[in-house]
Amino acid sequence: MQRAQAEARERAAAEAKERAEKAAAEARERAAAAEAREKELKDKAAVARAEAEARRRAERAAVERAAAEARERAAAEARERAAAAAAAAAKTTQQRNDDDLESFFSMGRASSAPRGRANSTDPFFDQQFQNQGGSEAAKRASSSSGAPFNMKKASSTTNIVDDLSSIFGAVPSSGEFQEVEGETEERRRARLERHQRTQERAAKALAEKNQRDLQAQKDQEERHRISETLDVEIKRWAAGKEGNLRALLSTLQYVLWPECGWQPVSLTDLITGASVKKVYRKATLCIHPDKVQQKGATLQQKYIAEKVFDLLKEAWNKFNSEELF
Repeated sequence: MQRAQAEARERAAAEAKERAEKAAAEARERAAAAEAREKELKDKAAVARAEAEARRRAERAAVERAAAEARERAAAEARERAAAAAAAAAKTTQQRNDDDLESFFSMGRASSAPRGRANSTDPFFDQQFQNQGGSEAAKRASSSSGAPFNMKKASSTTNIVDDLSSIFGAVPSSGEFQEVEGETEERRRARLERHQRTQERAAKALAEKNQRDLQAQKDQEERHRISETLDVEIKRWAAGKEGNLRALLSTLQYVLWPECGWQPVSLTDLITGASVKKVYRKATLCIHPDKVQQKGATLQQKYIAEKVFDLLKEAWNKFNSEELF
C-alpha cells in the first residue's frame, strides 16, 4: 500500500516536472520570438533612419549646389555688367580726350594766327621829323612793339608743349627747372631747392618701385623652381588622406619644418568632433600664410604653409558638412 502511494507520488512529481519543463521551453521560445521581432523592428528603424539621413544629405547637397550655381551666375552677370560699364566708361573717356585734343588744337591754331601789329608811331610826327632820324624812330617803335609779341609767342609755345605732354602721358617740359625773368636770387634758390627735392623724391620712389618689381619677379621664379620638388613631397604626405582631416592633422609634423612650432597630435586625441575642431584651429594659426610671413619664413616655408593650409581647409569643409551637422 505504501509502495503504491510512493509510486503514485513519483509519477505525479515526474508529470509536474515534465509540465514545468515544457512550460519553460515554451516561455523561452516566446522570449526568443519576441527578441527576434524586436531586433527586426530595430533593424528596420535603423534602415529607415539611414535612408532618411541619406535623403536629407542629398537634398542639402542639391540645395547647396543650386545655391552655388546661383551665386556663380550672379557673379558672372556682375562681371559682365562691370565689364560693360568699364568699356562704356573707357569709350566715354576716349571720346572726351579726343574732344579735348580737338578743341586744344583748334585753340592753338586760333592763337597762332597772325595778328595785326599796332603802329605806335604817329603819322603827324613822322611827317614833321622825317628828316631827323625817322628811320631810327621807326626801328625803336618796331622793336618796342615786337618784344611783347615774341614773349607771348614763347609762353604760348611752352603751354602747348606742356598740355600735349600731359595729354599723352609724357614728362612735361616744366619737369626741368625753369628760369623766371626778374626773379630775385633768394626766391630762385628756394624754388631750385624745392625742385631738386621733388626730383629726388620722384627718383627715389621710382627706384623703390623698380626694386620691388625685381624682387617680386625673383620670388616668382624661385617659387616656380622650388615647386617642382616641394609638390612631390606634399603629394606624398597627403596621398590616401585627401579629405580626411584627422589623418592630416595627426601626420602634420612630417611635412612641416621644425622651426614652425607645431606640436604633434596623436590620432587618439582626435576622436570627438570638438577635439578635431580645436586642433584644426591651432594648426591654422600655426601655418596661416600671413602668420608665416610675419615670422620671417623663407620662400620654401611659405610655399609649404600655403599648400598645407589649402589641404587642411578643404578637409575641414568636408568634415564640417559630414560630422558637425
